Amino acid sequence: MRNEFTAIVERDEAWFIAYCPEIPGANGQGKSKREALKSLSAAIELILQDRREDAIRGLPADAERELVAVG
Repeated sequence: MRNEFTAIVERDEAWFIAYCPEIPGANGQGKSKREALKSLSAAIELILQDRREDAIRGLPADAERELVAVG
């Protein structure tokens, strides 16, 4: 389950629209389902990177950071 998210894909005439219910604001679109999923993946990556950077702003200088693997 590592780095896997749910993608909901809908068709809107000539476009495919994708969104991820676990990551509010993560949306993608494309002329094909594959393009929409690729766009969604990029959006998820940007949102998570921004949240990580935002979370560590203002931490004390002596705070220790460690990586934790899930899955």
